[in-house]
Amino acid sequence: MNPNIGENRPVIRQLDDAAINRIAAGEVVERPASAVKELVENAIDAGARRITIDVADGGKRLIRVTDDGCGIAGADLPLALSRHATSKIDGSDLLNIHTFGFRGEALPSLGAVGRLNITSRVPGADAFEISVEGGDVGTVRPAALNAGTVITLRDLFYATPARLKFLRTDRAETQAINDIVKRLAMAEPFVRFELRDVSGDAPRTTFKAEAENGDMFDALHGRLSTVLGREFADNSLKIDALREGLHLTGYAALPTYSRGSAVAQFLFVNGRPVRDKLLVGALRGAYFDFLSRDRHPAAALFLDCDPTLVDVNVHPAKSEVRFRDPGLARGLIVSALRHALAEAGHRASSTVAGATLGAMTPEPVGPARVYQMDRPSMGTHAGSYRSQAPGFAEMAQDYSGQVVDNVTVPEVAQDDLPLGTARGQVHENYIIAQTATGMVIVDQHAAHERLVYEKLKTQMAENGVATQGLLIPEIVELSEGDCARLLEVADELARFGLGIETFGGAAIAVRETPAILGEVNARAMILDILDELADQGSSNMVQARVEAILSRVACHGSIRSGRWMRAEEMNALLREMEATPHSGQCNHGRPTYVELKLADIERLFGRT
Repeated sequence: MNPNIGENRPVIRQLDDAAINRIAAGEVVERPASAVKELVENAIDAGARRITIDVADGGKRLIRVTDDGCGIAGADLPLALSRHATSKIDGSDLLNIHTFGFRGEALPSLGAVGRLNITSRVPGADAFEISVEGGDVGTVRPAALNAGTVITLRDLFYATPARLKFLRTDRAETQAINDIVKRLAMAEPFVRFELRDVSGDAPRTTFKAEAENGDMFDALHGRLSTVLGREFADNSLKIDALREGLHLTGYAALPTYSRGSAVAQFLFVNGRPVRDKLLVGALRGAYFDFLSRDRHPAAALFLDCDPTLVDVNVHPAKSEVRFRDPGLARGLIVSALRHALAEAGHRASSTVAGATLGAMTPEPVGPARVYQMDRPSMGTHAGSYRSQAPGFAEMAQDYSGQVVDNVTVPEVAQDDLPLGTARGQVHENYIIAQTATGMVIVDQHAAHERLVYEKLKTQMAENGVATQGLLIPEIVELSEGDCARLLEVADELARFGLGIETFGGAAIAVRETPAILGEVNARAMILDILDELADQGSSNMVQARVEAILSRVACHGSIRSGRWMRAEEMNALLREMEATPHSGQCNHGRPTYVELKLADIERLFGRT
């Protein structure tokens, strides 16, 4: 007799519907924000053009979603509360999904863990309502409603009180709901959204987005201005790219408009908000040459394709997707964003100028200040005398600045050019240029560093990366899965000078490394590449290291801070910046110039 088997064997039994729905609710309804997401998506699927969401106590006490959609017929209300009942698919093809919802789990799951009431009316019929508490479904009753549907969920998780202990504070849950509604509002710019907090005596609107008009891009731009703010809309680039059935649209911010975390990254697949590692990795890869590791790009990107090319039935929450060709999706995002950034040329974000103006605080208003001047030194006396005589531009030995004489400015006026005409240099590092509408301050070292770096990258792209063959190839033992994953990207690694090949079994041989890197630890590099592949699905490790060397070479080969520049040199630098992509930020993502509008400058001096 087997001692591990007791006399009482476990008995297999069928769970009742209430238990099944509570288990499903654990996957579909993680927190109040999850319930809001499911209900708002149902309203969008119903064709609603006005959606109002009311919440109380972070959604724990009340969630009410009101829409003007097509409604639910009274006879269908009990069926809507049964598990896996839906009007959105017929079950014949689970890969051809055109709606947000399709699993038929949300309403029965919510009714299993809370007190749910549905009131609905279809055009040309009377309104009806039905209630369910803790899985107990009531009867259909007549109700009063003009049109659409009102779904009210009270006391979420009252039937499973243990779940309440895992919820966060009311403020944190409200913020999560706000985030969900904003994401859905971005996906549907032609729909009006209003989110209200009804915890107190009077409702308080926490978010409102009116329905936008115009074409898709105009509507999206207006909606992003409402949701993400005018600064994002003003400092973002239009994205519109098509490749092999995948269509990428949206807006991506300039590198100089970066964030300290990934909070401003919004990704959508066929209109559905998703959090996908592949897409996030592609977004990071598109900006990796323009931002330091502690900065993150901001973007709202919409990837649309035939539903059969992407599987959204990966998880009950439908926040993850799986592409039939992941490499195609990633490549489209990287190439489209890099193309848009290149077309932006020398453009830098307007927030740089805003920060500069914010630092220039005017003197406080009050009684006139009395200044007691110190006795000037002999050097100051001599400098002041020379400043009143011809040749003020030659005073570099007395002052850390120079003024470009008008005689040295080219005969053709350049003020109408984007970066204007150089008028002076201060502290032997900052070029002051005059434009038609204001002035530009250029960091000469950072700007020239970017120009040299772009030239080096262009030369590398044209001539390839020089490699150095290893006298004795380095053999790296890996698992079979890691070996196969690495060999899939062998051609891409070879483009940047890392040559690998199989060495029998699950080992690979490293035969060449990029010459510019000098002596490298091939094994450590291979393991780092594998970690990046596992985390993001792709690897820029070798390219990043090669371009990091180029960046250092560019830094040492560029105009140094403290160098006095002639007017011709300063203007030549400005013209080259205008003609070079990405010259608006240095190799580390910092701005290379600040543009100040004349109206803003005059406002600082109270001239408006």
